[in-house]
Amino acid sequence: MGRFFGHLKTITLHKIRVTKLCFRCGLYKQGILHDLSKYTPVEFLSGVKYYQGDRSPINREKEVIGYSLGWLHHKGRNKHHWEYWLDNGDPIKAIEMPVNYVIEMFCDRVAACQTYQKEAYRDDSALRYYLNGKSRCLMHENTHALLEELLTYLSDHGLDETIAYIRKHYRK
Repeated sequence: MGRFFGHLKTITLHKIRVTKLCFRCGLYKQGILHDLSKYTPVEFLSGVKYYQGDRSPINREKEVIGYSLGWLHHKGRNKHHWEYWLDNGDPIKAIEMPVNYVIEMFCDRVAACQTYQKEAYRDDSALRYYLNGKSRCLMHENTHALLEELLTYLSDHGLDETIAYIRKHYRK
């Protein structure tokens, strides 16, 4: 039962944080709908089984069995993930994400760092995490550039100024 309630608390806290950030950026519908698929059985039950509390259970599931059914379900239903925007041709092609989904991805990454890092969170946390995994992302170059711009701005200026920057330059 501890993993059940721990996972429920973690994903709900994360969703609330993303929703608040999306609202602050002017993305009201996306904030409300963000990550609702995490409450579906395929995502929720694997999340409970692999729950650790300090990182995504998806990563643990991939370590244990080599893949994550919950992740495959999640990325195919949530447009704020760059994996949603891959065209499965030969070769696989990364499609440029609409700006509103890049902003939601920014909010998602910030909230994930806040949720899992707790008191250790800093304004450069999401940028460091992104840069650590950047080479493994098959993301469109313009999507990469915008996400990195927003995460760098956050690192340099803090969250309040970054949200003001997003509203001024990308949510007119």
